[in-house]
Amino acid sequence: MRTFVNSLRLIAVIAVAAAIVAQLLRSLQSPTFLFWNFFGYFTIQSNVIIALALALTLVTAARRQRGDVRLSVFRGAATVYIATTGIVYNTLLVNAALDNSFTVPWSNDVLHKIIPVYAVLDWLLFSDRARLVLRNVWWFLLYPAVWLVVVLIRGATDGWVPYPFLDPAQGYGVVALYCLGVAVFIALMGILVVGMSRLRLVKV
Repeated sequence: MRTFVNSLRLIAVIAVAAAIVAQLLRSLQSPTFLFWNFFGYFTIQSNVIIALALALTLVTAARRQRGDVRLSVFRGAATVYIATTGIVYNTLLVNAALDNSFTVPWSNDVLHKIIPVYAVLDWLLFSDRARLVLRNVWWFLLYPAVWLVVVLIRGATDGWVPYPFLDPAQGYGVVALYCLGVAVFIALMGILVVGMSRLRLVKV
């Protein structure tokens, strides 16, 4: 079972890397491409984070060590972020009027659909993680809070925002409501991830 699980995780890491590289190469063809904008998207960052978390888990497994609490907190946070990516995209953005001229369809599906579903199932099913506690949820909120602050500052200064629902042109009251909604969702997802960490459905 351990070999099978590790193989799935390795495939997931490779899939994320391939999808990001494919989208980056396509985006480079855009006359408005900016490197820091590409990597400013929560989608890209959350996929990098989950890939790193899975890669560290693979390294730990290769050393025949059990994942410690710090790695489990990191994996739990990564699971929350990638789940947020999947749910926000498929509810708020999938039908939004976005410029998809430079979007790679299969890469889009990997980053917004396949990896989010896999990451949640990986966390839910496989037992090689420590049991987390509710106070860990505060750590889960730290990175999204910093990301939101940076995005809002950029939106107010140079006009760039990664997603339409964060555009200050629609009014900061509306943006604040969206931010609050996302924050509440991340907190609730964090509580759910903590609860999942207590389960031992498939022993690895």
